[in-house]
Amino acid sequence: MNYSVIVNYTNENTPRILHTALLSIIGVLVIILAVGTVVGIVRSSETNPLIVFGSPVQSEHAVAGDMRVFSGLGRLRIPLADSSTMILSIAFPYSANDIAFTEELAAKINDLRVIANDYFSALPADKLIHIDEEAAKTEILRRFNNTLRLGHIQVLYFNDMLVIASE
Repeated sequence: MNYSVIVNYTNENTPRILHTALLSIIGVLVIILAVGTVVGIVRSSETNPLIVFGSPVQSEHAVAGDMRVFSGLGRLRIPLADSSTMILSIAFPYSANDIAFTEELAAKINDLRVIANDYFSALPADKLIHIDEEAAKTEILRRFNNTLRLGHIQVLYFNDMLVIASE
């Protein structure tokens, strides 16, 4: 017995249907692109979007309106006088609309880190345990504002404040 029967299931119309479908899809995409371009050129930039997907996302840094929280100093690891280490994060609100002050803050990150480092590194760890946090904030705020020329910081927040004793 010879089982070498070859069955051909190809349809000669399949490539033509596929070709027609792909051309139709490309045509629809070209029309959508052309209409979107014309609408984008004609519409004013002050108008609201025609289509909005989902709900508007609020920035995690937004405090209220045009205020943001600056936390660009990061987590400071400050060596103390008695070989202990202090971990500290400093943050403060600032106006996001004040572009010049925002740029000055970004340019002076290292200066602000040095100010905080110098203030706390002169203190021994045992004094930091019972530190007057408000007095420390006031003094660092004064030093920060003496460094800044294009604006002023109103209030400071210590997010993390931890002293790791030396062994």
